[in-house]
Amino acid sequence: MNVKIQSIKFNADKKLIDFINQKVNKLERYFDNIIDADVYLRAENPQEITNKIVEIRLNVPGADLFAHKQSTTFEEAIDECVGALKIQIKKHKEKLKK
Repeated sequence: MNVKIQSIKFNADKKLIDFINQKVNKLERYFDNIIDADVYLRAENPQEITNKIVEIRLNVPGADLFAHKQSTTFEEAIDECVGALKIQIKKHKEKLKK
């Protein structure tokens, strides 16, 4: 799967990029036909504690799956997005079977 990562208004370090690739690539366990993934990282409102925003869009045949989460760290938001996408993938697979 091709994972495209875009960090908006900052440069993501290699450790964060590796973490994202590891987590997003695990989604292939649930659905083999994922074409690619777009990951957007943003940090907004520095005065707020939960200012890290992660958006992940999965391009799968027949649909686009999307998750948007906001948290205190990028890693935590990525975990939440991946969890939400797992649920969406399972629902999408059920629709395909019908």
